[in-house]
Amino acid sequence: MARPSKRTTLREVAEATGLSTAAVSYALRGKQVSKETEERVRRAAAELGYEADPIARALASGRTSMVGVLAGDLQDLWQQQLMAAIGRELLAGDRYALILDAGGDPARELALAKQLRDQRVDGLLVSPVDPSAEGWAKIADAVPVVSIGDSLQQARTAGEVLFDNRAGIDAVLAYLAGLGHRRVTVLTPTGPSTPDRPADVYVREAADRLGLDVEVVPCAQELGEATAVARGVVGGRSTAVFCFSDSIAYGVYAAAAEAGLTIGRDLSVVGFDDHPVSRVLTPALTTLDWGLAEIAAEAARLAVAAIEGRRVRRKRILCAPRLVERGSAAAALPPGPGSPGPGRA
Repeated sequence: MARPSKRTTLREVAEATGLSTAAVSYALRGKQVSKETEERVRRAAAELGYEADPIARALASGRTSMVGVLAGDLQDLWQQQLMAAIGRELLAGDRYALILDAGGDPARELALAKQLRDQRVDGLLVSPVDPSAEGWAKIADAVPVVSIGDSLQQARTAGEVLFDNRAGIDAVLAYLAGLGHRRVTVLTPTGPSTPDRPADVYVREAADRLGLDVEVVPCAQELGEATAVARGVVGGRSTAVFCFSDSIAYGVYAAAAEAGLTIGRDLSVVGFDDHPVSRVLTPALTTLDWGLAEIAAEAARLAVAAIEGRRVRRKRILCAPRLVERGSAAAALPPGPGSPGPGRA
């Protein structure tokens, strides 16, 4: 039986380059050496087949190079895209994302966050299901935490990349009001366990200001479940549906097709994410673009800075949305006796 090959050591790379082991270590991490020395060490390491021992590195530095990334609900296609983008940003800095899914459950979310903390991840990025949960305070005291979307109200975080939900909701509801819609259904992934999420509160404020009759309906983001909820909405009193994720909007499209209704004529639909699929629907989905690439880059930047103990100028980034008008929203049909479909009040 062949014996396993011996791992090339840092000392062997040092001997091959004529440098000290400390200098080689710095060069491999891109620190405190010239670019020429860094390139020379990396070439020698590649020729010798050197790979850093992750356990030894963690013991020496107190870091694992692992960063926890906790998604609120990966049934949301936009969150899948965001988590993948964050993973790429971290990998570009030789850090690795350990991505977990809370599945929309606030209790599960906190349990997973505690597991990541106990596994000694260097930092934690979280898109919180319940941003007001008290459990975040202890977690943020033990590991640098960066929140994405909503602020963790009870915790001292290392950074925040927040969505200006008030501006987004104002933009969409004002847009629908301008098209003549007066009855709007809002489909939200918020569940009974988190009734005070900021976005849902903003809906009520904007609706009162604009004089809209708004009904807020909880809705899961999985396509089958979203379609089931949407069946109870299409063909009803509302002339427009505002979905708090594009994934939910896809369920509205499916339910409308089943009912023989045409999106953009019989029923207006607006999403929240500008997921790539939204551009290829028929009609394409009117939605909000939050700048996903920038969100991922800023969240990773704040997390890495906190891990390395570097001060940053701005710890709170507020992302403004841009309304992308496509074909799924149109002027409300005027009311008339005996008129079919939800376009008639």
